[in-house]
Amino acid sequence: MRSILDSFENDMSPLENSPQLALQVHEDMVQNLQANCAEMEVQLSQTLEELGNQKERAEMLDIELKILKSQTGTVDQSFFVSSDELNALRLKVEELVMERSQLEDDKKNLEMQLEKLTLQGHYDQSKTKVLHLSMNPTSLAKERLKMEQQQLQEECQQLQELVRVLEGGGSITNKSEVAGCLQPSQEISDLKKKLESSELRNQRLKEVFQTKIQEFRKVCYTLTGYRIDLTTENQYRLTSMYAEHKSDCLIFKASNPSRTKMQLLETEFSHTVRELIDLHLLQQDSIPVFLSSVTLDLFSRQTIT
Repeated sequence: MRSILDSFENDMSPLENSPQLALQVHEDMVQNLQANCAEMEVQLSQTLEELGNQKERAEMLDIELKILKSQTGTVDQSFFVSSDELNALRLKVEELVMERSQLEDDKKNLEMQLEKLTLQGHYDQSKTKVLHLSMNPTSLAKERLKMEQQQLQEECQQLQELVRVLEGGGSITNKSEVAGCLQPSQEISDLKKKLESSELRNQRLKEVFQTKIQEFRKVCYTLTGYRIDLTTENQYRLTSMYAEHKSDCLIFKASNPSRTKMQLLETEFSHTVRELIDLHLLQQDSIPVFLSSVTLDLFSRQTIT
């Protein structure tokens, strides 16, 4: 602006002698000055507008910075929470791994017991089908014995009739009939001998079976830790070798004819293992795992004491 005024004074000095020319030049200079002022006002308004925009942008950046700081604090807090959850999950995984290892050991033991029972002649009735021969020797022997019994009954009736005749003072006219009645007495004697031999053999088989049953019960008691007794029909009493009292027992009842489903009956001892019942029987539906847990619990009690 100062340079414009200086230029105006320099231009006016030679024109002082010509008023009209000076007036014309003065008007031109005023118009130029007004144009320059208008242009400077426009630039000033643009500068102020840009300054306002920069200020608004600075305020927005400040707000965004505050938001980012708050989000950073939230992320840090969530990170610490996730770390705690991660530690809890690690502990849970370790517990599950230990439980899985224990279940695998129990499975191996049960498979060994099942294999031993299979070698001893036991089988699963739900999976194994027993075929009966049409010409079964046992059935034939029963039929033959039934026929012999009927024949012996008829001969006994004939002999009783002859005895009544002789007691009445009568005489026997047909000797062949007497011989026919007396002749089977030898067969009766032979049948009696066979019957005695069969009874003796059955007695020996019962003794062998009883011995094997006792051996099997002892093996089951040694392997599983439970003595199994048949109390009533379809009811079985299990007593652990680690029981604190003789009356501490568990009673199971077969809920179906094939005895594949068992139901635990309430006893005084069952009240002390309520947590194990809820976990292994009600939730997991596994009697072997329940019995194993009871064994571990009783064993730990004796170890602590």
